[in-house]
Amino acid sequence: MAQIVRFFETLSPQSVAQLGQFYAPQARFTDPFNNVVGVAAISAIFDHMFVSLQQPRFVVVARVLQGSQCFLTWEFRFGFKGYQAGQAQVILGASHLVLSDTGLITVHRDYWDAAQELYEKLPLLGGLMRWLRARLQAR
Repeated sequence: MAQIVRFFETLSPQSVAQLGQFYAPQARFTDPFNNVVGVAAISAIFDHMFVSLQQPRFVVVARVLQGSQCFLTWEFRFGFKGYQAGQAQVILGASHLVLSDTGLITVHRDYWDAAQELYEKLPLLGGLMRWLRARLQAR
């Protein structure tokens, strides 16, 4: 488990090519925007992350391992490239990993609130999301 955590925390554009050392060939990856199968498709998601964001990185803050099930809580730290350049952003989330008998990830599901953690940070959409939340809380 320590090797998987270290891999996520040190993930770089160069190390994305090593995903096959940690994921089973037909692993499934799911998050609020993606639902893909296979190492190549998962690699494409991580590659896109490095192209789209400034200095993205994961900081694992807690982990629980029970049998073949692993649960990680993390902070995803990054900057937007065109918007608020240089301003640090953080998304809080968690990953549920299912490991094979050989320790490879067969299922990787990320949980995070896209509305609160991402949409509210965007220029026009953020204002609308904050307004909607305030309206809902007032009821």
